[in-house]
Amino acid sequence: MSAVTVRNLSEATHRALKLRAAQHGRSTEAEIRLILENAVAPKIGMGSALVAIGQKWGGIELHFVRDKRPAETASFE
Repeated sequence: MSAVTVRNLSEATHRALKLRAAQHGRSTEAEIRLILENAVAPKIGMGSALVAIGQKWGGIELHFVRDKRPAETASFE
């Protein structure tokens, strides 16, 4: 695994990190690691999130009839 050293971190920031870590029940190093991973991790899209939720609950069947009429042109008058 790689290691990174962060220099010139203010005391206030270091204290805030230590407090945040304690609030989450983690070491300061683990908290910093999680913050960095969340900052650069690829974000999951809404569609993927909905699929994951559906799969978690065993899926869902949607039954509806599509309206095949052409859409009407919008009027702004």
